[in-house]
Amino acid sequence: MQARIQKWGNSLALRIPKTFAVEARLEEGALVDIALVEGQIVIKPSAAHEWTLAELLAGVNPNNIHREIETGPRVGKELW
Repeated sequence: MQARIQKWGNSLALRIPKTFAVEARLEEGALVDIALVEGQIVIKPSAAHEWTLAELLAGVNPNNIHREIETGPRVGKELW
């Protein structure tokens, strides 16, 4: 299959045909890795980052921590 490179701002862009995107499990907004391998451009889906609890908690600080909220009286068999 041939495709045409087009200008997109100061960069160049290539549209990925839907059948290729589906087979590569790509969707809008997906991150990809782009590499030059022996003069050829290789594009592949980026591996999803697996966050650890420690990494997530490291981002909590007094400016973004959520406080308790009141959700009203119990309406079922809650045990509080």
